[in-house]
Amino acid sequence: MQKIRNTLTIRGLDERTIKRLKARARIKGRSLEADLRDLLTHTSRQTLVLDALAEADRIAAMTSGGR
Repeated sequence: MQKIRNTLTIRGLDERTIKRLKARARIKGRSLEADLRDLLTHTSRQTLVLDALAEADRIAAMTSGGR
């Protein structure tokens, strides 16, 4: 089974940001692509704070008589 490869293009990053990202990857002994792939994968798995707050509000509304 062949794994599907997707491409993501990010435009508009300033040169300073790119240099910092490259330095971050270099310090870890990784390519920029590999470091960004892991960063995006990790970030995508985190629960958004807004989602958690909305869930807390939903639960509070159910337990406080719908205030």
